[in-house]
Amino acid sequence: MHTHVGQTWNKGAPLTAEALLRWMDAHDIAQAVVLPLISPESSSYPLTPDFVLAQTAPHRDRLIPFCSIDPRTSYRGGHKGLVEMLSIYQDAGAKGFGEHKPGVAIDDPRNMAIYAACGEVGLPLLFHLDNQRNTDKPGLPGLEKAIAAHPDCTFIGHGPGWWASISADATQAEMGGYPKGKTAAGGAIDRLMEKYPNIYGDVSAGSGANSVSRDIEFGREFLIRRADRLMFGTDFLAPGQPVPQFDLYDRLDLPADVQEKFFRANARRILGLG
Repeated sequence: MHTHVGQTWNKGAPLTAEALLRWMDAHDIAQAVVLPLISPESSSYPLTPDFVLAQTAPHRDRLIPFCSIDPRTSYRGGHKGLVEMLSIYQDAGAKGFGEHKPGVAIDDPRNMAIYAACGEVGLPLLFHLDNQRNTDKPGLPGLEKAIAAHPDCTFIGHGPGWWASISADATQAEMGGYPKGKTAAGGAIDRLMEKYPNIYGDVSAGSGANSVSRDIEFGREFLIRRADRLMFGTDFLAPGQPVPQFDLYDRLDLPADVQEKFFRANARRILGLG
């Protein structure tokens, strides 16, 4: 549910679409979502939707492109103009919106305009949340406001602030990192998933792996309990990058029906891949 191609950070080598496909073959991955990164807080180099659409074009059976617009972008025509912009990307093959990673609050009015447009055109939105991008407070009140106000938008959570919120005792500082120790039941993620049908989770990157492995018994139970709302991801973006998810999920020995939903079916369903 979460990869990138190109030069993401100023340290490390760029990842080509062909190298991504070879890595996927080596790990038995049939398809992968490829995300642009356009906000200045999101990466060292911008990875535009046009770049992602071009790089994935020869491989659309396996590489699924998303699009993105920074909420601070100037555009004309209000909501209608924003919908028209997204529709152009959608017509070019984009199946979702993200990685949404701007340096504003998660419920900033400019973000809310993005959510409304994504809901109208039917593009699921994958957001990154921490103490710098799409910021929020412990308990995720801003995110809840956004989810409740946009029931037609499918939200997919990712990042340290989102995954720290698996625990009911998450602090503001922990929302910017990888907290350790036992997970306290009743966290914001469970609460939001119980209350709203339009919020999902992308269990990628160090933050996603940490949320499961910090308390392995709770993490396994969480994956089973929320099997209809969670999706496998890696955030693979550079050659040779370590990916903790593979060993972690081998250790968990999840039930077969949970594996089917988590590794494939949920993503295919919400992205309309058949």
